[in-house]
Amino acid sequence: MALDAICLQAVVEELRPQLLGLRIDKVQQPARDQVILLLRGNRRLLLNAGANASRIQLTELSRDNPAEPPMFCMLLRKHLVGARVAAIAQPPLERLVRLELDITDDFGQPGRRTLVLEAMGRRSNLILLDGEGRIIDCMRRVDADMSAARQVLPGLYYEPPASTGRLPVTEETEAGFREKLAAADPEQLLDAFLLDQYFGVSPLMARELVFRTTGETDSRVFALNGEGRECFWREIQGFINVIQENHFTPVCLKKEGYPAEFACLPITQYGAAMELERFDSFCKLLDSFYEARERQERARQRGGDLLRTAATARDRLRRKLALQEKDYAVIQDRDKLRISGDLITANLYRMERGQSRLTCENFYDENCASVTIQLDPLLTPQQNAAKYYKRYAKAKTAEKYLREQMEIARRDLEYLESVLEEIEHGETEQDFIDIRSELKEAGFLRKQGKGRKELKRTAKPREFRTTSGFRVLVGRSNHQNDKLTLKDADHRDIWFHTQKIHGSHVILCTGGQPVDDDTIVEAAKLAAYYSKARESGNVPVDYTPVRFVKKPAGARPGMVVYSTCQTINVTPEEALVKRLLVK
Repeated sequence: MALDAICLQAVVEELRPQLLGLRIDKVQQPARDQVILLLRGNRRLLLNAGANASRIQLTELSRDNPAEPPMFCMLLRKHLVGARVAAIAQPPLERLVRLELDITDDFGQPGRRTLVLEAMGRRSNLILLDGEGRIIDCMRRVDADMSAARQVLPGLYYEPPASTGRLPVTEETEAGFREKLAAADPEQLLDAFLLDQYFGVSPLMARELVFRTTGETDSRVFALNGEGRECFWREIQGFINVIQENHFTPVCLKKEGYPAEFACLPITQYGAAMELERFDSFCKLLDSFYEARERQERARQRGGDLLRTAATARDRLRRKLALQEKDYAVIQDRDKLRISGDLITANLYRMERGQSRLTCENFYDENCASVTIQLDPLLTPQQNAAKYYKRYAKAKTAEKYLREQMEIARRDLEYLESVLEEIEHGETEQDFIDIRSELKEAGFLRKQGKGRKELKRTAKPREFRTTSGFRVLVGRSNHQNDKLTLKDADHRDIWFHTQKIHGSHVILCTGGQPVDDDTIVEAAKLAAYYSKARESGNVPVDYTPVRFVKKPAGARPGMVVYSTCQTINVTPEEALVKRLLVK
């Protein structure tokens, strides 16, 4: 869900005492819609202008930055590095935040810059203003062709979005509420009534107010009697008091363990269908809620072309393998061709040129059953026999060739499945650069000619620390899996991998020390989490000392064999992964 105005107010009230007076040391733009201000005191202020995730918050999540910063990021660095946060404000019930910043210009004179976040769904934007309220630049430029009512372009004076004309819910009175409710259509849903009449009420909160009043979310106006109207107003008035007193409770609603919605006060309308989790702060709530979504969005944006390339190649291989298996099944019946040649040869004395078929006894059959053999009337009997022998020889040769080609196709298919799994788990820009390079080397992605080279950095495996203090390394790509297992790991370390399921190589670094069962379980859970079975339960994971893991000659990256192992069944736990991660 998008951040509504009430939740945004709660976030702003939470941020104000933490931000005022802090100096901006760095500016980063890890994604097209995200800007991070690194503040003195190791605080990271995230401003997100994405359509489905627009928000402002302090974040503890690390995000990888592109090798070359975008132009908007360079502009923000020029104007904001060294600035101090003077104020943070939100117009009442607007999804808009103004970050007022005190700067010192190139001539040593004090000045003011304003960073405006418009957190309004698909119309979200991040705008930098000068001291006179003129737009220096923005994340998304809006010209007259895009909007005739309001342009957002460098050089123009900033104008806030137009008001909806509805009454802010915090300004409502009991008399006004009764008047509006009396004039409403009796058939109108109560939540729709709230959304039509009041500004600042989200659909989730409208349904919650109705549910607290009637016990249902789809009640209509006519269902309210006198007592019901009194109860409805009490709920609205209580909601108004929460807003005016800034008495918010950050909560997240989870469905089957996954974040579904969040709110600024406890939500009761879903009953047992959703789990309610409370957080200490809205910033921690937003980090938890958006972490998985951001990971998927990064994979979609940065790995979209890789995903399409790998998926297309996989589908093509599947079709090719199906045809090969069909041809292979046909040539298994090739002995009939040899028998036909033998029967023609044995019956040459009975045949004449121009025959289209030969009917004779099949002496290869126990009962010498009669068989009919099709002939080419343009060929002699001897030539017909030779034709059958030739087809038999071709079928025999084709069997060997098809077996080899099918083995190659199966190997490549398994490799592409592992690449698709890598793309799904990709987190940083370097992850996708490595996967792209891997696909080029494997021949599934065309190598470009001369052009701008990608800035490559040495990628490090994911690092974890078990509860007992052992170091665990998890590969990010097939190339890194090979390097981690076959070069970097000590022969005494323990190698983990999901059994017959695509996933990352996991190395438990033991240093020759004995390992307890709990550590084995934690490492196995990491292997299960970073595999195709992440969403499954009771996942089988093989583990064995690294010395037993070998790479067959000519095998694709990431493909290994092992001669002995033990197997443990575990269920992946995201909370455990977060706890063990070395940041």
